[in-house]
Amino acid sequence: MSFNKQIAKHFREIHFGGNWTCSNMKDQLSDITWQQAVQQVYNLNSIAILVFHCNYYVSAVLKVLQGEALIASDKESFACPPIQSEANWQNLINKTLSEAEAFANLLEEVPEHKLLEIFVDEKYGIYYRNLHGIIEHTHYHLGQIAVIKKLLLQSHRK
Repeated sequence: MSFNKQIAKHFREIHFGGNWTCSNMKDQLSDITWQQAVQQVYNLNSIAILVFHCNYYVSAVLKVLQGEALIASDKESFACPPIQSEANWQNLINKTLSEAEAFANLLEEVPEHKLLEIFVDEKYGIYYRNLHGIIEHTHYHLGQIAVIKKLLLQSHRK
């Protein structure tokens, strides 16, 4: 399997399953209600904010893979629109998963030599660093989502 296809596979697995952590976005989010998604536990970000935050960077890099400019701001990456209904929540989940699939599909088409080229600007390093970084970033926040979910479910049992 080519390196770009392996990276795409790894990216897909963090969203849809099959990775060695046995945790993925789709499964973790499948049974969370919109009320749980927006509930803050301690001083942590809500699950909705974390999902938005992960997808924010996928969306930005997806546009680059589609030939557009990189338009992203760390400050904006936590600016989740209000989730005030199940429909709002499902729209965020659907956007996250559909953009993840589009991202993986485009990633499979990235020529392997491009993985070692500068990504947009030298300050960002090479494509590989950024593409793999999105996977690491998603794993990091997926772990937070899993812990927050457990805390929410535990508090509802009391």
